[in-house]
Amino acid sequence: MSSAEELFGGGVAVITGAGAGIGAGLARYAGLELGMTVVLADVDTEAIASLRAELEEGGVRALDIACDVRKPGDLETLAERTREEAGPVRLLVNNAGVEQFGYLWDTPVANWDRLVAINISGVFYGIRAFLPGMLAEPGPSWVWNLSSVGGVSASPLQAPYIMSKHAVLALTECLRQEVELAGHAHHVHVQAVLPGAVASNIFESAGAVHDGDTAAAEDHRAAMLRVKEQAMNPLAAAEVFFDQAAADEFYLLSQPFVAGSMAARAETLTHRRAPLLPEGGRFSVPTD
Repeated sequence: MSSAEELFGGGVAVITGAGAGIGAGLARYAGLELGMTVVLADVDTEAIASLRAELEEGGVRALDIACDVRKPGDLETLAERTREEAGPVRLLVNNAGVEQFGYLWDTPVANWDRLVAINISGVFYGIRAFLPGMLAEPGPSWVWNLSSVGGVSASPLQAPYIMSKHAVLALTECLRQEVELAGHAHHVHVQAVLPGAVASNIFESAGAVHDGDTAAAEDHRAAMLRVKEQAMNPLAAAEVFFDQAAADEFYLLSQPFVAGSMAARAETLTHRRAPLLPEGGRFSVPTD
């Protein structure tokens, strides 16, 4: 039995944005490989219903619960139903997120507000809804907040997303300190998840711009879809995240190049340099 199986096996995992991509990969791995009960939360009710059926066919106990992370009440309901129907939470994954392409000054206000509500406020609402109960339980539990390689770097034409992932990383680092300050670090483990290029539908569904330089926004979407072609399988990424979590790492990285981005960020800050424009103006997938 692996360390991940020892720590997580038999527990309850709650995953927001579980309908596709990284969220679905985490759900499949948690249920099928680790034997966890999986609570699938998403606004896409058809997707999580289908995933629930798939997991149940594999012998996994699963629940699918409609949840819009922009609504604090939905997270409170999710927490209540999880306690009543599944039991204490072993792992909370605040994963739901959306993208936005285009120059910042062309970004529609509605798209900005939606992204902030999902990517940042949704994480906060999840913590507010679940963490008090997790702190009160004597057994070990974990909180994973989804940042990104974008949380330790800068990239043009997706500023709202990059900003949100920096925010989630800072929130998670502070939360880690607060859990320790409150005397709960021995049983509640807070960890930041930083995926690199992991396959999902986030680029297809990314917000667009309607005025200004629409071509630049769509060219960037096309470039990111090419990145997706080289991206890591979500199930493989889930295995890496669980193994690193079991080793008590704080920063959970899908690929080694994310650590390189962290080092580059540290060097930029240390030398107080302006951020460099990526070669060609686009994010690319490193070879390592």
